[in-house]
Amino acid sequence: MQLQWDWLRPVVTVPYVPTLGPIHPATFGRELFADVLAVAGTERFLPYDKDARWSEVKGETVLPLAIDHGPGQTLIPTLSRRGAGTVKVHLYGDQPGGLAEAAELATKLAAEHGAGKARVVSFGAPGQPARSGVACTRVQFREFATERTTDQVGTVRPLEDQPAAVQATFPEFADKLSGDGFAFLHSRMELGGVGPVLVTVSDGRVSGAIGPMETMTDHAGQLRLLPQYFGVLPDFRGHRHGRALWRAAMRWGADHGAAYQLLQTEIDGASDHLCRSEGLTDLGFVYS
Repeated sequence: MQLQWDWLRPVVTVPYVPTLGPIHPATFGRELFADVLAVAGTERFLPYDKDARWSEVKGETVLPLAIDHGPGQTLIPTLSRRGAGTVKVHLYGDQPGGLAEAAELATKLAAEHGAGKARVVSFGAPGQPARSGVACTRVQFREFATERTTDQVGTVRPLEDQPAAVQATFPEFADKLSGDGFAFLHSRMELGGVGPVLVTVSDGRVSGAIGPMETMTDHAGQLRLLPQYFGVLPDFRGHRHGRALWRAAMRWGADHGAAYQLLQTEIDGASDHLCRSEGLTDLGFVYS
């Protein structure tokens, strides 16, 4: 199916492509959607899909025959087979009744495909308020400047460069921050093949971490720093450990040739406040 980009462009408030997530604002266009549709149903990753580092097959695909596309509004449904299965309908546009229409389509498709969950993903422009009772993340954009910052607490170093006794505390750290994804990350680290994880150390144990540090070329050929898992143990929060980790990660990205990074942060969460204070560009909201 060919999406008419000239129709879609006026209703896009956040540069976000179904199955790919946030993308560089300058690369958002017809070619990206064409690539996503070309691999629909194949379980193949696109060469610039950040999720390829975690799996051998793509777990989410666009349902091209169910796309509802017209002036002022576009509904793009996807299906994920993970767990009980999830249908997401991505709503571009703000036409009256659009959310209800998207929810109806999501419910219908979930039943047709035997998925246990149905969701609507919609978008809000920068400066709009968060919607009450709806999960909301902010898409933030960082371009790397040539200057380097040295404002850190203690020493931020890769975990693998820490003494063995410190490395041995990482599993406990990961377990305590399992809700932030570190238990999953630790399981992947044990398998090998992931980039370095930067850590802070307090009282002889890992107190904060950010990683894995990895880059990937995007659709336009620019190198980007991929999103990381990021967290500090509760006992050590409020002492600039998070900021030290963040700045060390940004320096790693710049030193390794990355042009930019895109992030999604939970509204009013610690990472959201940190990123905003560090001057990232707000690209808008994703509601689910």
